Amino acid sequence: MLVNTVVYTFPADKADEAARLLAELRDASRREPGCVAYDVSRGAEDPSLFVLHEVWADQAALELHLGMEHFVRLGINGIRTFATSRVAYHCTPLA
Repeated sequence: MLVNTVVYTFPADKADEAARLLAELRDASRREPGCVAYDVSRGAEDPSLFVLHEVWADQAALELHLGMEHFVRLGINGIRTFATSRVAYHCTPLA
């Protein structure tokens, strides 16, 4: 199992657009084979901060996700084009 946590910040005037795109990405990703969980949270004190928490069954499921049309459209060509920062943590659960 793989766990990805991705932290994004956006300009304040783009935060609502980011929320809309991330919600669409979340919903589409949850329907993918191998997606165990996919949650998006928005900062309580800073609404331009978003945290994605993804759990994938294995590396193959994650690789499939990275090539999906919705990931390319909403992620790579969407939110990443106007994010001011992106930090990703790729982890495995403790046994």
